[in-house]
Amino acid sequence: MKLGVNIDHIAVLREARRVNDPDILHALFVASQNGADQITIHLREDRRHIQDVDAYNIIKHSNLPVNLECSINRDILSIACDLKPHRATLVPEKREEVTTEGGLDIVKYEDETLYAIELLHDHIIPVSLFIDPNLEMVEKSKELGAEMIELHTGAFANIYAMLNGSLRHSSHSISELKLPRNELSSRLEKSLDELKKAALYAKKIGLEVAAGHGLNYHNVHEMMKIKEITELNIGQSIVARSVFSGLAEAVKEMKRLTTR
Repeated sequence: MKLGVNIDHIAVLREARRVNDPDILHALFVASQNGADQITIHLREDRRHIQDVDAYNIIKHSNLPVNLECSINRDILSIACDLKPHRATLVPEKREEVTTEGGLDIVKYEDETLYAIELLHDHIIPVSLFIDPNLEMVEKSKELGAEMIELHTGAFANIYAMLNGSLRHSSHSISELKLPRNELSSRLEKSLDELKKAALYAKKIGLEVAAGHGLNYHNVHEMMKIKEITELNIGQSIVARSVFSGLAEAVKEMKRLTTR
């Protein structure tokens, strides 16, 4: 399994004080030396963490492939074309969200997505689409010409956390998931089945399959059971663990958990 380490949250810490500490390039080098197979960053329209200069420096200096997550906003796409990352992953984006909520609706935004894919391809940049795990979205991804999809695992991760973790007892408890344990177990099984079916179908029609969002040290073993998934992009949980163990150990441990 390829491990993409998302280092956005290193920049979140830096931007909290608007200084250059922690240094995003230091994070890049530590991750690359301790088991990361890829570096993932998200250049958001509001620049809440990764800045243009960060993206430029990371792509310039990384000895690992860089996966640039970006919206279908044309200004952002223009920057992506100039930066020429190893891959661009098209994601949905709303200014008011805390983090990406759900996959890109490539049916609703078909024309915009097709434009983005063709533009990126014109600049020799492979494209992945960050989508919800349903067969319609998988099929549309192939039709639009993407080489890869990344399955949004947020729904799975939320159910898992409410069932097996302490999330339900925290201030961030998810109200619609305050359900009996047997109901949560059923929903978790259904969510995993959707991920498995979407990954299997994607592989069948010739798409590479990645997964990400909300994956952590407690739930990632479930993704390891889906052999069609060949890449995981994980960020917040690694950076959160690094506060206590250091980034090198946090990356090493996640790599151990994601090695088949």
